[in-house]
Amino acid sequence: MNLIPEIKANQSIELLKELHILTRDGKLNQDSRRKLKQVYHLFQFIEPLLNEVLAEKENLTLADHGAGKSYLGFILYDLFLKAREAGHIYGIETREALVVKSQELAAKLNFERMSFLNLSVEESIHSPALPEQIDIVTALHACNTATDDAIKFALHKKARFIVLVPCCQAEVASILNKHKNQSFGKTPLSEIWRHPIHTREFGSHLTNVLRCLLLESHGYQVTVTELVGWEHSMKNELIIARHQGSPRKDAQQRLEYILRELNLEALRDRFIY
Repeated sequence: MNLIPEIKANQSIELLKELHILTRDGKLNQDSRRKLKQVYHLFQFIEPLLNEVLAEKENLTLADHGAGKSYLGFILYDLFLKAREAGHIYGIETREALVVKSQELAAKLNFERMSFLNLSVEESIHSPALPEQIDIVTALHACNTATDDAIKFALHKKARFIVLVPCCQAEVASILNKHKNQSFGKTPLSEIWRHPIHTREFGSHLTNVLRCLLLESHGYQVTVTELVGWEHSMKNELIIARHQGSPRKDAQQRLEYILRELNLEALRDRFIY
């Protein structure tokens, strides 16, 4: 019987120990409790999407891009797919050691419908080890441009749903900073990012605005919310995109205007395609 109230009744205790969420003697420290709460909360958002896919087809595919240690993939499998005969989870990660470790853990737990692939974003788009179409693409705390890689992959794979929790977004801020003097003479809006702390925060916020416009320009309906309370994590923005088929008509136009107005045209190829 599970004596730790934070852990779900059908959760594998062995898995949580292997992921170092639980200690070897089955205890939960404060840091692990926070991590578990984040993943469980994200599961609450993803579970209805999984059910929606399975209501319309016999199987489902989910790819976790920039999977890292695959916390999310393993817990999704344990809580949802383990009790079903349908569904396959793919973990995509560029660090070979993490891929090997995840492969070994999946084998140990008999999670047979999990695959872990050591691939770059370009390789993952064209790899025969992945199906041509993926139902759901996730990226949990994929750092900096790795979230954009996940979006690119999802668009190529015609994902029905995309679930993103972005992290450590520095690229836009660095370009804002690089062109700061030029922008200062061009537009009063440059006051928004004149100070370094504002450059960092505005750059991070703007990155997600551009991502949402990109997704809308490809026919996705986008919802942006909090993952958990700010007291638990500063990397807290949750973006959920549902493919609707009809692009928002002015999304790309507005995206182009923002890039031009804020001296970010160097990012055109990343956000417009």
